[in-house]
Amino acid sequence: MNFLDALYLEKTMSGTSTGTVWLDNKGNKKIVVTSPVDGEKFAAIGRASASDFDHVVREAQQAFSVWRAMPAPKRGEIVRQIGLRLRDFKLPLGTLIAYETGKPLQEGLGEVQEVIDICDYCVGQSRMLYGMTTVSERPEHRLFEQYHPLGIVAIITAFNFPVAVWGWNAMIAAICGDVSIWKPSSKAPASAIAMQKIVARVLEHNNLPEGIFSLIVGDRNNVGEKILDDRRIPLVSFTGSVASGRVAAARVAGRLGRTILELGGNNGIIITEHADLKLAVPAVVFGAVGTAGQRCTTTRRLIIHESRYDEVKEHLLRAYGSLKIGNPLLEANHMGPLIDRNAVKAYLKAVKAIIRQGGTIIFGGNSLKGEEYASGCYVEPTLAEVENQFPVVKEETFAPILYLIKYSGGVENGIALHNDVEQGLSSAIFSTNHNQVEGFLSAAGSDCGIANVNIGTSGAEIGGAFGGEKNTGGGRESGSDAWKFYMRRQTVTVNYGQGLPLAQGIRFEIEPPTRGDKYLHEILLKKQEKNF
Repeated sequence: MNFLDALYLEKTMSGTSTGTVWLDNKGNKKIVVTSPVDGEKFAAIGRASASDFDHVVREAQQAFSVWRAMPAPKRGEIVRQIGLRLRDFKLPLGTLIAYETGKPLQEGLGEVQEVIDICDYCVGQSRMLYGMTTVSERPEHRLFEQYHPLGIVAIITAFNFPVAVWGWNAMIAAICGDVSIWKPSSKAPASAIAMQKIVARVLEHNNLPEGIFSLIVGDRNNVGEKILDDRRIPLVSFTGSVASGRVAAARVAGRLGRTILELGGNNGIIITEHADLKLAVPAVVFGAVGTAGQRCTTTRRLIIHESRYDEVKEHLLRAYGSLKIGNPLLEANHMGPLIDRNAVKAYLKAVKAIIRQGGTIIFGGNSLKGEEYASGCYVEPTLAEVENQFPVVKEETFAPILYLIKYSGGVENGIALHNDVEQGLSSAIFSTNHNQVEGFLSAAGSDCGIANVNIGTSGAEIGGAFGGEKNTGGGRESGSDAWKFYMRRQTVTVNYGQGLPLAQGIRFEIEPPTRGDKYLHEILLKKQEKNF
């Protein structure tokens, strides 16, 4: 496989790097990396030990004292060079992502482009780490805010976006003056190692110290739990399941650290009676089938007005019937495999639950067999007619299952169904009616962190803050002012006068009051007694 050679990947590799130096842990217990595309075991990666973890953290601590002192625009220049280097490796890295995770090649390339885009974004942001100046109530005083680097940022990522989520966090953290330690998913570590090797070239070219961008591939005991409990790491960005996120949040909060949580999504699209189906149907199909339903922003629930239900259903059946499932490296295929056979088991379990709870499978519902699907990770994209209150509909199944739900009456009824789940990441409405759209965007509308109009639930741009509410965790990454959470906020008051007035008019005098002050004080007391 030429793309592996182009990325300087070997059959057996260390999984721990402090930048340009790789720790010698090839003798440790291995993670065997298997592609869901063809079942090929294409790499073996040494798991980090507890001592490897401690070494990485100590290197990061030392690097932080150097990195935070570098002017932010200079840090932005390093990020700019990383973006340039990624352009050179976009094709092989995108191909590796597709091969390792099973997502279509175009999506793998798009993920690399997303990191390039966030690099470009951060170059500009490095010159705009603004603090606010406001007015002081005290004379000859200046009141303002400023932001300082926070320290070590630990980034725990999931398999479905093996480099993009790291990019959102690491590049923002870098321009803020933070250093980062990346723990990738054990289901997609090769993409992370390839990214680390690309970044290492930039670090080496600029003679930067070890520890600015670190990588550590390891298990829960030796790495994951240590990250959560380590007081040297003030911020943990965690992407994963709701159950794991709850544990992570509690552990980090127990030491008064910060967390950015990107957890489950149960994203819905409302199709109103005023929807333009030429826009809606392609958006729904991509949202439900893209990345084989393994995006956190995957469209899982389609809430359709009863007047358009049969029409939408017919369009979807026709579209699903034309989808091609197979090797994601072949651009003619729309959908590749799930990440592994355990994911297939979860998919089949959900299909059985749909039927048991009273739903109807109208398309798909099966795993795929045959030589082309020999890895055992391929399934059919599935359409199911259900009721919103079914327990299986309330859950997030990380698979290409789309639930069709009918609503009647006004759009407020569709919104009520939409909001009646515990997750709150992404949402969308398709309507050409202004009142319906504004209602969806109002305080009484979508309760998600992302609300889209006439586009699907997936495909968020890097310029906006990404994240959700409720069980999604409430974290925000990427654009807008998300950078502030990676920094230490400080309120500053400067007295440039000769006196020492206190806020709220408080008087505190060490010297005895003058005769005039004492006389004024007595007058005020008598006036208060009279009013009382």
